[in-house]
Amino acid sequence: MEHVGKQQTIYFHIDVNNAFLSWEALFRMRELGEIQDIRELDAIVGGDISKRRGIVLAKSMSAKKYGIKTGEPVVSAMRKCPTLQSFEPHMWYYKEQSRALMELFQKYAPVVDQYSIDEAFLDMSGTYTLYGEPVAFAHKLKDEIRETLGFTVNIGISSNRLLAKMASDFTKPDKVHTLFPDEIQKKMWPLPVEDLFYVGKSTASRLHALGIHTIGDIAKTDFQVMQSNFKSHGVVIYNFANGIDFTLEDRTEAVQKGYGNSTTIPYDIKDSEDAYHTILGLCESICVRMRRDEVQALVLSVELKDSNFVVKRHQRTLLSPTDVTDECYGIACELFDELWDGSPIRLIGVSANKVTDAGMRQMNLFDMDSHDRLKNLDQALDSIRDKYGSGAVKRGGFLTSDKKIDKYDR
Repeated sequence: MEHVGKQQTIYFHIDVNNAFLSWEALFRMRELGEIQDIRELDAIVGGDISKRRGIVLAKSMSAKKYGIKTGEPVVSAMRKCPTLQSFEPHMWYYKEQSRALMELFQKYAPVVDQYSIDEAFLDMSGTYTLYGEPVAFAHKLKDEIRETLGFTVNIGISSNRLLAKMASDFTKPDKVHTLFPDEIQKKMWPLPVEDLFYVGKSTASRLHALGIHTIGDIAKTDFQVMQSNFKSHGVVIYNFANGIDFTLEDRTEAVQKGYGNSTTIPYDIKDSEDAYHTILGLCESICVRMRRDEVQALVLSVELKDSNFVVKRHQRTLLSPTDVTDECYGIACELFDELWDGSPIRLIGVSANKVTDAGMRQMNLFDMDSHDRLKNLDQALDSIRDKYGSGAVKRGGFLTSDKKIDKYDR
């Protein structure tokens, strides 16, 4: 193939087709002994239908024809399809399937970078002499996954990770696609802006308002226009539209600024409840700013300075990025509990880093529909404060404290 040389940098992006539905189907056939493959039914994974709760995590092809969308309430999906069957997820089994897939990748690829539970980047550079022409080998690998693990994948191939990921999203299922730089104009530019990595609903709406409707339109828009309208995020998607990848190569570097706040306390905190109240105020301050900027953070950290001026820090990478106050507060309290040794505290700080466009949150099974519910509550509080002032409404946690903790940057 003319795109691929023996010494060329080659990446595979491998993504499981309809992972949660495929893995739930395997669970029911292998573990429960069921004969019927739920992938052939009007089926979703997403909650207990008898309790009429939960959201759609995955849907079958036939269910999709009824207009059922991932992320919508199960109750709503049932209205669209009277024959719909809903199955509760078995996360432990999905993790086992993911682990088996990654182990198979490690048999062949020098470098495997798991990007989520159902996708990974494989650096296949330098493997030409081992496996031959990359596209032909990708077909063999795809078939091996189907035959040995029981589910299908798409494989995207390119000279950088961004284009490989874009290629894997082309026609599904069980396909191999290439998207090399000289194929961008033909294969990627005609696609709608929503198909570009890092373009969420909010960004897409703003792009349409500017008359930018395809990825090619983004690529051809003046760089200064993109930067002035979307700040650093505009730089990212402009480069992505032109096939330039500078974020997926090293995800340890933050693409945009972080958000942080700290406070020096006028008395030494010696009780965890006092610390929790302070942390709540800091988290709310940070999350308000993230929501205003339409970004979410993937890493949260807590800093403590004790009465002897000894500073300690602790951080955690989240399953999914967030700008929800309650989510950040819960994690920050856990970090505090793991960090604090009981010494009197003079300063507490909270920071949120590795931020991305708010529309790029990837659903995970551990928060189900709670994230959207909490986010809607936060946005309602933000609107009230914007209209009537920051003191117009306060969280109950503040009202129960006899300490003054409401002086935070907003």
